[in-house]
Amino acid sequence: MFFPQVLPVRRYWLFKSEPEVFSIQDLAASPGKRTTWEGVRNYQARNMLRDDIRKGDGVLFYHSRAEPMVIAGTAEVAKAGYPDHFALDPAHPYFDEKCTEENPAWYMVDIRLTQIFANPVSREQLQQHPVTSGMMVMKKGSRLSIQPVTLEEWNVVHELAGARPADSRSTKDFP
Repeated sequence: MFFPQVLPVRRYWLFKSEPEVFSIQDLAASPGKRTTWEGVRNYQARNMLRDDIRKGDGVLFYHSRAEPMVIAGTAEVAKAGYPDHFALDPAHPYFDEKCTEENPAWYMVDIRLTQIFANPVSREQLQQHPVTSGMMVMKKGSRLSIQPVTLEEWNVVHELAGARPADSRSTKDFP
């Protein structure tokens, strides 16, 4: 009997970062254009990192607390959620004295750059489009640093940026 291989469903996310802390250009300059996404200290976002975000998922890289705030490009999840070891290091800014190896409390993922948008997508552009105007990032008071994104929103963001959605299963290197 033949059983076809079922590929996991790819999900999409928006990750916020303040560009003066870590920008998409910093990701591009990282070894292998890859980094850990650590330091998330919100339980709802932690649960997504731990339970929902998978290797191969797409990430919209959002520059927050910037003028203007923009979706600067995309990344992919290179490694699914695992305990944030920085929470165990007393010398690290993300140290949490309540964490232990047996009870890590906080999680992180690894991401890899897939593309930097030549035309970053502003909040104004998101607000003006009927699909993206309803994104979680557009809701008043939405401060969650990791947010789910629909496939339709993912595609429209790329359209607004004048970019093709990157294939997460590609091994293409980027300049």
